[in-house]
Amino acid sequence: MITYQTENVKMPSIRRRAISAWIRQVAEQHGCTVGDIAYIFCDDERIIDVNRQYLQHDYYTDIITFDYTEGTRISGDLFISLDTVRTNASQFADNAYRQELLRVIIHGILHLCGINDKGPGEREVMEQHENEALALLTTPSTPNGIDAYFRD
Repeated sequence: MITYQTENVKMPSIRRRAISAWIRQVAEQHGCTVGDIAYIFCDDERIIDVNRQYLQHDYYTDIITFDYTEGTRISGDLFISLDTVRTNASQFADNAYRQELLRVIIHGILHLCGINDKGPGEREVMEQHENEALALLTTPSTPNGIDAYFRD
């Protein structure tokens, strides 16, 4: 089951069923099934608290993924700072907030599927998988692409 919660922020205007179906599709393409996934959308203050408390890191980040995967059944808690997602989106001229939010949502799933981004060359591999996942959102049935995954 995939759940969506908030801490200190308003829920983003995502279409949860459509996003959940996309997540399952991406996981399946990586040989995984979806177990219990909890998305916790939060602000920068909450993400830095989590980062300090659990990872002993003293910096802001867009996502922290706690991995509870067993075998090929992915499970985890994914904390996403909407503040940092907005900041990152504004730094990339070709990256709107909605696209950046979807990239971060799927980034956590890709981690749960075993794709890393810290070692040499891994960041490029992760980015390639993110781009492939985002490309799935623009199909003949969703010609508006990512906008179809948000409520206006």
